Amino acid sequence: MSILRPFLSRIIRHGRLTVVAPDGAQEIFGQPAQDYPDVTIRFTNHRGMRRIVLDPRLGAGEAYMDGEMVMVEGEIMDLVGLIRMNAPWDRGGKLDDKTIVGQWLEWVKTRLNSINRRSQARANVAHHYDIGNDLYRLFLDTDMQYSCAYWPRPDLTLEEAQEAKKAHIAAKLALAPGQRILDIGCGWGGMAITLAKLAKVDVLGITLSEQQLALARQRAAEAGVADRVTFELIDYRDLAAREPGRFDRIVSVGMFEHVGAANFDTFFRACANLMTADGAMLIHTIGRFGKPGATDAFTRKYIFPGGYIPALSETLAASEKSRLIATDIETLRLHYALTLRQWYARALAHEPQIVAMMGDRFFRMWTFYLAGATAAFESGGMGNYQIQFARSRHALPLTRDYMGEAERRYAG
Repeated sequence: MSILRPFLSRIIRHGRLTVVAPDGAQEIFGQPAQDYPDVTIRFTNHRGMRRIVLDPRLGAGEAYMDGEMVMVEGEIMDLVGLIRMNAPWDRGGKLDDKTIVGQWLEWVKTRLNSINRRSQARANVAHHYDIGNDLYRLFLDTDMQYSCAYWPRPDLTLEEAQEAKKAHIAAKLALAPGQRILDIGCGWGGMAITLAKLAKVDVLGITLSEQQLALARQRAAEAGVADRVTFELIDYRDLAAREPGRFDRIVSVGMFEHVGAANFDTFFRACANLMTADGAMLIHTIGRFGKPGATDAFTRKYIFPGGYIPALSETLAASEKSRLIATDIETLRLHYALTLRQWYARALAHEPQIVAMMGDRFFRMWTFYLAGATAAFESGGMGNYQIQFARSRHALPLTRDYMGEAERRYAG
């Protein structure tokens, strides 16, 4: 009996997982079941097995990255999905790999790791976003949207779904020509450029990534909107001190996850101060279903240092302190899962290029990250929220009809 049996026999009930030990001995867990994959993994040494016993989430990722756990039948997406499918969040399933004390320690580590003072925030952004624009071109859509797409139909291409996302968000901003828009965490500039084209507004995009900044400026010039779209390398806190009350609208897509739980109050206070008296804001963020929690150790160490996925309750509680009115909330339950599967497939299709660029270990880390994220959105406790805020109850139309009308116009 391997040291993994107590853990895996408790978790795997549906679907079949075959584990091959370094000496060739095999153990089978679970039973074949419809819609559940059959997966075979092999360990090249006993250290990989011990890593998983000591810390299943971090240990599995590191064992896979280091070649100590290899896929024999199925892909890493199948393995991670199989484990998560056997304990779906919706049905009360929980992967109990931490004691109460362990869970508390993870909570504390998450809070300390996400304090995100200005210098640390910039370093955290560089860790993930400044690893090279060429890498992101290989698995993102042509507009380089690195956030959840919007799938009004499941048969859309990734490019079409990202265009639909931008139209969906733009419609909620109630745009009008001449407005001043702030894009916090502007990425490679796609949203800012799109808003300028759709509604003839002036947009300032801000980022902490030097590589994103350079490409965003280049793209704005190529799109012919550089006179109305500008980009700056600046922290939102510094911008709020410099230009209070300047912006009619604020949009922030995929950035709130990097703010850190300790800075939620600061973020919303800055946004409130940046907006005009009748300003409005749309935040598109990954969110945690249920109560607040902790960032898993693998993501915290390798992918998004300083990041934290907020629960809706703590997001709204922080916004209330700045008297921002939550005027509309939409929960996107499966849209990111569809997006991530597209990114994963494109990453696999470009394995030779990514390996040549970043190395084998990085490629395994990256695909493990994408697989784990997909499982979290398909069976775990993650989704996406789009939350619209206003400073004044009179700032937006009385009903939501304007959103549908604008979205149809923008999509057309």
